[in-house]
Amino acid sequence: MPTRRAVTGRSREPRARFAEELRLLRTARGDSLRQLGERLGWDWSLFGKMEKGETIGGPEVVQALDQYYGTPGLLLALWELAAGDKSQFKERYRRYMTLESEATSLWHFAVSVLPGLLQTPGYAREVLAAGGLREPELTQQIEARMGRRELLTGQDPPHFRTILSEAVLRTSLRDPMQWRQQLEYLQEMGERDGVTVQVSPFSAGLHGLTNADVMFLRLVEGRTVAYTENGYRGELIEEAAPVERLQRAYDSVRDLALSPAESRKFILCLLEEVPCDPST
Repeated sequence: MPTRRAVTGRSREPRARFAEELRLLRTARGDSLRQLGERLGWDWSLFGKMEKGETIGGPEVVQALDQYYGTPGLLLALWELAAGDKSQFKERYRRYMTLESEATSLWHFAVSVLPGLLQTPGYAREVLAAGGLREPELTQQIEARMGRRELLTGQDPPHFRTILSEAVLRTSLRDPMQWRQQLEYLQEMGERDGVTVQVSPFSAGLHGLTNADVMFLRLVEGRTVAYTENGYRGELIEEAAPVERLQRAYDSVRDLALSPAESRKFILCLLEEVPCDPST
């Protein structure tokens, strides 16, 4: 771990100070930009842009850098200053990201949008733009989200199960080709060891998770925490009783969902409805 230095006395402008700290940490570690990209699973050019101050990246990539350099919270704090008041990184979400990186199993339910861990760049762009993000923040968040997929594709990934409401898969992208790519990627990921994709059909009716997405994190010490999100805010739940209630609701949804094999057939049927690219 590189020796930490006081940041006082260097660049006073938050964005420049953040970029300078990134550059100093990397050079002290002895990594090239390419090596850093390979070790963390992000495009190395993103780190180059961050060190030049052209972009500040997203919270996911900054947290990964904090973990890699052994500087817990330092880079995230500088990122918050660089991002300004409009992009304050919520403490609860920060803790969620830490717990997610340590989890051995992830169980997810989506009511309206595909989980970020399974999104393609085209899908992420349309979802984030619909939420009001504009350039350059839009591209920054897409890059961070794509890098975060390394959680499922890197070494020793956690087991991941997602149950998708049929509404998620009935809400297509405006661009048919981008939607086709997303469905194909969903099928591809569903065939990986340790990844399970199920569909909760409309016929399942109302249930205890109808109004919110939820992610359960099974931690190394054996306890489970939950993170719920309704599109406007998220909440990390660590108390045993409410987590248990959410788990019972999740179990009920899973009992009514299509099996993984039936779910693959369902998505395949959706793919057959998407127009093909005439140039292929």
